[in-house]
Amino acid sequence: MSRARSLFLVGLLTLGAEVALSAASREAPGNLPNARIELHWSEDGDSAWYRRQTSAGGHEFILVLPRDGVRRPAFDHARAAEVLRGLLARPVESTKLPIDDLRWSDDGRTVQMRCGDRWFAGPAQTLALQAQDAPATKALGRDLRPSRDGGDETNITIVNRSAKALTLQWCDSESKRRDFGLIEPGAQRNQHTFAGHVWVLSRGGGAIVGVFEAQAGGTQVEITNDLVAAIAEPTTPPRAPQRSPDGRFEVKVREHNLWLQPVGAGEAVALTNDGTAADRYEGPFAWSPDSSHLAARRIVAGQHRTITLVESSPKDQVQPKTRTVRYDKPGDQLDQPRPCLISVAERKPIPVAQDLLTNAWSIDDLAWRPDSSAFTLLYNQRGHQVLRVVEINRSGQARSVIEERAATFIDYTNKVFYERYDTRGDLVWMSERDGWNHLYRFDAVSGSLKNRITTGQWVVRGVEHVDPDAGLIWFTAGGVHPGEDPYHVHHGRVAFDGTGLTWLTAGDGTHEVTWSPGRRWLVDTWSRVDAAPQHVLRDGATGRQVVALEQADLSALQASGWKPPERFVAKGRDGTTDIYGVIWRPKDFDPAKRYLVVEYIYAGPHSAFVPKAFQARFRQQETADLGFVVAMIDGMGTSHRSKAFHDVCWKNLADSGFPDRIAWWQRAAATRPWMDLSRVGIYGGSAGGQSALGALLFHPEFYHVAVADCGCHDNRMDKVWWNEQWMGWPVGPHYAEQSNVTNAAKLKGKLMLIVGELDENVDPSSTYQVANALEKAGKDFELVVVHGQGHGAAETPFGSMKRAGFLVRHLGGPKD
Repeated sequence: MSRARSLFLVGLLTLGAEVALSAASREAPGNLPNARIELHWSEDGDSAWYRRQTSAGGHEFILVLPRDGVRRPAFDHARAAEVLRGLLARPVESTKLPIDDLRWSDDGRTVQMRCGDRWFAGPAQTLALQAQDAPATKALGRDLRPSRDGGDETNITIVNRSAKALTLQWCDSESKRRDFGLIEPGAQRNQHTFAGHVWVLSRGGGAIVGVFEAQAGGTQVEITNDLVAAIAEPTTPPRAPQRSPDGRFEVKVREHNLWLQPVGAGEAVALTNDGTAADRYEGPFAWSPDSSHLAARRIVAGQHRTITLVESSPKDQVQPKTRTVRYDKPGDQLDQPRPCLISVAERKPIPVAQDLLTNAWSIDDLAWRPDSSAFTLLYNQRGHQVLRVVEINRSGQARSVIEERAATFIDYTNKVFYERYDTRGDLVWMSERDGWNHLYRFDAVSGSLKNRITTGQWVVRGVEHVDPDAGLIWFTAGGVHPGEDPYHVHHGRVAFDGTGLTWLTAGDGTHEVTWSPGRRWLVDTWSRVDAAPQHVLRDGATGRQVVALEQADLSALQASGWKPPERFVAKGRDGTTDIYGVIWRPKDFDPAKRYLVVEYIYAGPHSAFVPKAFQARFRQQETADLGFVVAMIDGMGTSHRSKAFHDVCWKNLADSGFPDRIAWWQRAAATRPWMDLSRVGIYGGSAGGQSALGALLFHPEFYHVAVADCGCHDNRMDKVWWNEQWMGWPVGPHYAEQSNVTNAAKLKGKLMLIVGELDENVDPSSTYQVANALEKAGKDFELVVVHGQGHGAAETPFGSMKRAGFLVRHLGGPKD
C-alpha cells in the first residue's frame, strides 16, 4: 500500500537518536546463553531443531516434535563428534559440534548436516555419515542499484549462517545506503519492506557481501561462510501493477501525462494531454478488473522546501561540501493529490467529483470493486482529523463509505488498518472512536457497521495476519490482563464476527512470537527488564503450552555483579492514572548514600519508550554508573494507552508529560531515601532534546541541568509529517507559544546543546536558532557541534563524552 510505503520512507527519518541509543544498549557484556533461540522448521511444520547454548560455553542441538510434546537432544552428540573427527580430519568436541545446518528426511530416519561448506548425510540412529553434494544455491549480485517504487508490501528474511556480523542496508531511489543495524552470526532478521526495494548486506569496512531485491510474496536470503546465498522463491507471484488485467496494455507516465502502450507491437496512445510539471499525473495505478478503466492520481506541485547542510571537514578534500535535502515543514504548501479516472476504451479522463477529497494530505490504496463498477481509496485530510474511505464509480461520482473524525487527531502513522475482503463483503477498520484502539467490521459496499471485532479497555497494537477464508485475524494488544503492565505486548486471535477471542501468549512480560509453517505452532518468547527471556512452544490455535524450550541463563551475568533495573509505577498528574517507569542505579550503589537523579526523556507521541523487554545492558546504565540514579518515564501524551491519555499531546508538545514525570519522581523518592531531588538532571535527543531544554524553560523549579541533543526546538522548523500530526494544521499561535526559541529568555539552570552538522532528520538550524535566542537573552550555555555527524550526535563517542562530563560537572557524585 502506498500509504504504508510513505510511512516506511519517513520512518527512516526517525531512526536517528533512537537507533543510536538502542544499537548500543542491545550489546550484552559477555555471553547470555539462550536469550534468543531460533527454531528451524521442517517444511511440513511437524518438527524443528535449534541450537541451545550451555553454561559451559558450548552448545547442543535440540529436536522438537510438537505433536508429541517432545523436546530432546537431536542425536547422540558424542557419536557425532567421533564421526565428524574422521570426516573433517580435525579435533571435534561433542559440546562444540561445528554443525551449521540440520535437515531430516525419510520420516526422520536420515539426517543431513552441514559443517562450513561441506554436507554429510546418513542414518539418524547410527550417524554413519558420508559426504554429499550441497543443495543448490544461488550467489547474490554485488552491484548497487536504486530501489523501485510501486511494489506490494512484503517481507525479507535474512539468515546469517556465516561467522561474522552483517550490516543490513536499504538502497533508496538514489542508491544511497541507509543502515538498518547488524545481523549477528547465527541470527535471523525479518524486515518489512516493499517489492522492488533493494537491500545490501555488507561487512566491516563496508565490503559488500550481496545485493538483492525484495520480491512480492516474501524473500529469504541465507548467507553462509563462503558468502553463498540461497534465495527462496516468493510464495505468491508478483503483480505487474502497470499492466492491464487482460494483458493487452501497460500504462506509463511520459512528460507528466499518461500513455497507453500496447504490450508487444503497437504505438503508444496518449490518455491525457493536460499534465504539466505543476499539475502532473502519476501512479500507482489501479486497473479495473475488466481492463476498461484506470484509476491514477494527479498532483498539484507544492513548494518543495529544501535545507542546505554544510560538511565542514570532508574526508576526501580540504574544501567544505554542501548537500541539499528536501525538507517540507509545517504550514508549507505541499503536493496536493487527487484521484483521476480514465476511460481506456474512449482514451480520455472522466471528471471526478472532489467534494469529499479536498485538501488531501494523502490519497492511497486505490482498489477496484470485483465487478469493475467503482474503485475505493483512503483519503487523509491535511490536519489528520478526517480519514475517509471514498468510493468513485465509473461516472466519476463519489460517496463516503466509512468516515472517521476526531476533535484532536487521528494517529494515521500508527493506528490505521484498512483492508477490503471482497469475497466476504467485509471491510476491517481500526479506530479509536470509543476511546480505545480497536478493530471493526463493516460492510465493504454499503459501509454499514456489521460488528465490533474487539472491544474493552485495552488497545490493539497492530494486525499481524489475516486469513479471510477462515475469517480470522491475528493481532497484538496491550493492557489485556488486569494488574499487568499495560505496555506489555500480547498476541491474540479473533474471528471477523468478534467471537472466539483467544490469547495465544501467557506470562507477565512483553511477548514476541514466531510461527511454524502453516501457523500450526508458535514460539512465545517473553521477558521483562527484570526477568530473563523465556521461550515456550504453544499450540497456534489455542495458545496452550506444548513444551517449555529454554530460559536465558543469567548466572554469569549475576556473578559479575549485574543488577536489573527496577520497574516502578506511580499515579500521574490526576492522582488516578498509573504512570510507568524504570529506574537504574549505579553499579556500586550504596543504599546508605544519597544520589542525585537524572532523567532520560523521549516523549514523542508516536509511541511509548520505557523499555519493557530484557536487555543485559541498557545505555541508561552508563549514565547511572557516573554516580546517578537514572529513570525513564512514559507520561501522558505518549501512545499505547487510551485515546484520552494520548490526546494530552494535542497542540501541546511542550507539555511532554512533565506534570506526570514530576509526580512520579516525587512518589518514587518518598519511599527511596537514597534518591536526592534537590538537583535534577535531564537529557534527551530529537523530540527528547526539545523536551530536555523545555524542562529548564517551563519547569525550573524541578529540573536544574539539561543536555539537549539535536532537538526540534521549534515545531515550525521540523519535518511536516511529524509536527502537523500532533500540533495540528494550520499553523497557529500555539506553535510559537510553545517554542523553545521564543521562550529562550526564561532559561534557568545549566544547559548544553549538542547538534550534528549533517543532521537530515531535524534541521540543525533548529538548534542554532535557539542558541541565537539564548545569546540575545544573555543566557549562559554550552554549544557542542559534532562535525561530520548527523542525527543523534550525542551518541557518538565525542558527544557522549561531552554529555557525561557536563552532567558530572554540574551535578556531582553521591552524598554520604
